[in-house]
Amino acid sequence: MLLALDIGNSDITMGLWKDGSWQIWRIPSRQDQPELFYGIKVRDYFLEAGMPFEAVDTLVLSSVVPGLTDKVRNVLRSLFKREPVLLGPGVYEKLPIEVLNPYEIGSDLVANAVGAYYLMKDTCVVVDFGTALTFTTVSGKGKILGVSIVPGLRTALRSLSQNTAKLFDVPLEMPTSALGINTVTAIQSGVVIGYEGLVKNMVTAIRKELKMECPAVATGGLSFVITSLRDFFHRVEPHLTLDGLRIIGELANGKRKD
Repeated sequence: MLLALDIGNSDITMGLWKDGSWQIWRIPSRQDQPELFYGIKVRDYFLEAGMPFEAVDTLVLSSVVPGLTDKVRNVLRSLFKREPVLLGPGVYEKLPIEVLNPYEIGSDLVANAVGAYYLMKDTCVVVDFGTALTFTTVSGKGKILGVSIVPGLRTALRSLSQNTAKLFDVPLEMPTSALGINTVTAIQSGVVIGYEGLVKNMVTAIRKELKMECPAVATGGLSFVITSLRDFFHRVEPHLTLDGLRIIGELANGKRKD
C-alpha cells in the first residue's frame, strides 16, 4: 500500500491508496503543534482503520509549509520505519515532466501536473480550488508551461470577515441569486459568483494565449462549490493531487515504468 501526504496551508491531506481507491484523512496544519501531535493523529487514524503500519511500503510527501515538513517526515520515519519520497528538485529531475522553476514552484502544483499529464495525455489546465486558487498549465509533452495564483474561495471569505467589522464568516455555498438581499447572500454572491467569472476568464485567457481549446480539469476540496462551473470543466477530479503523488511515489520506487 501507498501513503501520500499533502501538507497545505490549511490542512494536511493524508491518503492511503488501497485496492484501487483512496481512504482519506485530514489534519489541521498547525505549525505551533509539536511533532508528537502529528504522530498521535497518524497513529490513531491507522489504529481506527485497523491498518498495520508495516502494510505501507511506499511513502510520498509534498509540503508547501516548511515549518511542518521535518515534523511530519520524522513522524513517518518513526511509525513506518522507512524514508518518505519528499517532493523537491531532486525528485523532479526523475519525473517524465519538465518542471518550470523547480526551486520556486509549489510541490503540490507539480503533483497536480503529474496527475493531469497521466490522466489527460494532452495539454490541459488544472484549476485547484484550495487555500489558493491555482491554474497550472501542462503541455501534452509533459512540460509545465505556467502557473497563475489568486486567493482561494475560503481565503477571500476569511479576509472579508477578519478585516471588515460588520461582516462575519458565512457558508461557502452558491447563492440562488446574484442580488444579495442580506449580509450572507451579499458575500456569497460577490465571492462565489464572482469567482465563477474569474475562473472562466483565466482559463479563456490561457486558451487564447496557447491558441487552442485545451480542456480544464478541476481539483481540490472546494472544487464542487461553484456548481455552475461543473459543465465548464472537462473533468472534476477532487483527488488529483493525491493521484499525482501516488504516481510520483510509484515512479521513485521503481513500481511504475510508464
